[in-house]
Amino acid sequence: MLDDTLLGDPQALAALDTTGVLRSAATAGAQVRSTAHAAAEAGVPGLEGTRPRALVLLRRPGASISSASMLTALLGSACPVPVVLADTAPTWVGPLDVIVAHTADAEDVELADSIGLAVRRGAEVVLSAPADGPVASAGAGRVRLVEPRIPVPAGLDLPRAFAAGLAVVSALGLLPDTAGERLDAALDALADVLDSEAERNQLGHEPFMNPAKTLAMRLAEHTPLLWGTDAVAAAVAEHAAWALATHAGVVAHASDIVRAVGATGLLRALDAGAERDIFHDPFDDPTGPEAPPVRLVLLGTAEEDPGRVALRRTGRDRPAADVVHPVEEVARGVRHAALLRAGLLASRFDVAAVYLGLATRTIAAA
Repeated sequence: MLDDTLLGDPQALAALDTTGVLRSAATAGAQVRSTAHAAAEAGVPGLEGTRPRALVLLRRPGASISSASMLTALLGSACPVPVVLADTAPTWVGPLDVIVAHTADAEDVELADSIGLAVRRGAEVVLSAPADGPVASAGAGRVRLVEPRIPVPAGLDLPRAFAAGLAVVSALGLLPDTAGERLDAALDALADVLDSEAERNQLGHEPFMNPAKTLAMRLAEHTPLLWGTDAVAAAVAEHAAWALATHAGVVAHASDIVRAVGATGLLRALDAGAERDIFHDPFDDPTGPEAPPVRLVLLGTAEEDPGRVALRRTGRDRPAADVVHPVEEVARGVRHAALLRAGLLASRFDVAAVYLGLATRTIAAA
């Protein structure tokens, strides 16, 4: 159960956060900057001018999966090269391919085998991983190794994974803006957006001034339905569901809005929730307590309002839905706005999940 008084009590929250997980969650901007610098030192900009046969994104447990999905969605169908998602290096990989991999687990033997295969076949490999352990050893001297410079607990390394992938995308020129200019390899705009988000979400801010605390309170004691109204937002929704499970033990449903409306059982639960008596006591039932009520959250990273998108794509308005569409933080028309909003939303859900985990005492004390 949520102790909502905790979210308004910075001292009590700080006392519970014995492992410093909130401080780690606030390093998203610093992770992006340090990773961009590490990528430059690792020679990732040397990929400029390369037009690979395929860009292979390896998905390993943890933030790597979220990063790969977000990058794929951002690149979209207009990407001039095929983007392949794989759990291990494909057997066909060769000198014409570029492989990107991220892990926080230096002992990931399966990834080490994939890196070994890729370098033996002559592929270009960009590896975001600790410098010690079997993974880095498998590519020693033959991969562009982007080492972590800011230690964070497991589950809070998405900014590092995302920045490493974006560094490769920038070098390859795969994500130009509307003017045709390539993504800035320093990723300063993304880091600035994440720093501003961390400032809004800092521990001392009251919930009404802290979007992550507000989000945590809205999701508490509910089953969140996180539905993206564009492809990038759907990828962020998947990360948000993973973050809630990882840090707060909350089970959520994440999907693209069009696919989600096929989940008829969830739609019935939504409709039932809208009709429920506000004075209904879920524990006053001879059959036992009810399941947590659902709460619909529409996520958007594109220019159009998510509510309007949902109406257009599904034919039905959802006025009771929460809408998370950070156009105030990243204004319409800004270069690479979808990318910036995606990073911001992922960070906000990370911090909200941590707040929720602390307030429910799901995050164990040291």
